[in-house]
Amino acid sequence: MQELTHYINGEHVKGTSGRFSDVFNPATGEVQAKCPLASKEEMDKAVAVAAAAQPAWAATNPQRRARVLMKLVSLLNRDMDKLAEALSREHGKTLPDAAGDVQRGLEVVEYCVAAPQMLKGEFTDSAGPGIDMYSMRQALGVTAGITPFNFPAMIPMWMFAPAIACGNAFILKPSERAPSVPLMLAELFEEAGLPKGILQVVNGDKEAVDAILYDDTIQSVGFVGSTPIAEYIYGTGCAQGKRVQCFGGAKNHMIIMPDADLDQAADALVGAGYGAAGERCMAISVAVPVGEETADKLIEKLIPRVEALKVGPYTAGTDVDYGPVVTAAAKSNIEALVQTGIDQGAKLVVDGRDFSLQGYEEGFFVGAHLFDNVTPDMDIYKKEIFGPVLSTVRAQTYEEAIGLAMDHEYGNGTAIYTRDGDTARDFANRINIGMVGINVPIPVPLAYHTFGGWKKSAFGDLNQHGPDAFKFYTRTKTITARWPSGIKEGGEFSIPVME
Repeated sequence: MQELTHYINGEHVKGTSGRFSDVFNPATGEVQAKCPLASKEEMDKAVAVAAAAQPAWAATNPQRRARVLMKLVSLLNRDMDKLAEALSREHGKTLPDAAGDVQRGLEVVEYCVAAPQMLKGEFTDSAGPGIDMYSMRQALGVTAGITPFNFPAMIPMWMFAPAIACGNAFILKPSERAPSVPLMLAELFEEAGLPKGILQVVNGDKEAVDAILYDDTIQSVGFVGSTPIAEYIYGTGCAQGKRVQCFGGAKNHMIIMPDADLDQAADALVGAGYGAAGERCMAISVAVPVGEETADKLIEKLIPRVEALKVGPYTAGTDVDYGPVVTAAAKSNIEALVQTGIDQGAKLVVDGRDFSLQGYEEGFFVGAHLFDNVTPDMDIYKKEIFGPVLSTVRAQTYEEAIGLAMDHEYGNGTAIYTRDGDTARDFANRINIGMVGINVPIPVPLAYHTFGGWKKSAFGDLNQHGPDAFKFYTRTKTITARWPSGIKEGGEFSIPVME
């Protein structure tokens, strides 16, 4: 049994709280490691180390900081296969999907190499008689991130890469379900030249989260996970005077218009709905065909595609479509929601309830499910299932279809499949959702744009990565300067105004 560690001040440190969480191999159901759960005292130690190390890092010029990130990109490419294998072993996703997880994080690191450009301030000469005015972006100090199990490489890099590029120290509290890759990333960053104490990994549960939220030294907190926890972290963090960005749940709709290429739409739905066993905040979980004829044809095309999906462990090869879900509890929750859908009257046209994989009967595998005739009052429509379940809600008109997506409490991502430019343009302009795909099923922006949903999918004013990240992880300071040769004699008692 492997005992994992924290990573504090450049060293692997055993947990001292005496509390541990089991880390499973989702394919076999076996416990493969135990993860330490930090106490407040352990978190306090990491914060103290970060606070001591951060000023010297902030004083390092942005170009030199960027060179460390450049080296990290090289090391990530070098160790891609090793990282992907470790990720698949704990999460269960396929090796190609795990490599994509690392790659999407790596691309944010690449973007952050541009820190010298992104951190430039503004300057106005002669803003007044003999007065110059300029601004500068300065690091916050010690920052922190709380990241989910489903992207153990990508989302930590989305947070710590811009934070560190801006001159901050960063404390990462990853999911205790998939902690190995974050520890590996911290090692790689220090191999790239990052000073000790600037990136630290402290594993834990709610005790560690609360230690972050109530620590006066930590200036900002990022979070990705479920909406109830996002609301708790956002409310608590803001009440403590911290800068907070939180990203929560999702229920992403894809509208299929009558003029769409239905083969392309069906392929897109299968990949976006069942990839990573549906454990993605950007997964398409609701198909909305417009018109009965469109719906009938779409279901006809979906059924054989869903039935043909290959489910298996990552060790079975690169042609596996998706693997197990992360825990037995996740599997039970998915199965319970499927049964609820049946009980509430939805039509289960592909039934994966009896799925069992020979030799892996104790694994957390869930068969693919496809529902038709789902209605908005059903639990499988309202709740985020986070599993390989696609629900079809039939709409009679475009207005009804767009209304479904707009009325849902979540607003993370959405898509429309159509050949009509006017419809696509209207959809993009009107929809109250943060990320929109036009004939693109999973519209996750590239690193130089920003990622973020609307409504109950996001809390905070700024998105992840892209230009917003440099705003989130810095404060703007504005200086007004006038040198003695331009100062008039005598005091000025009125508020200064432009003349």
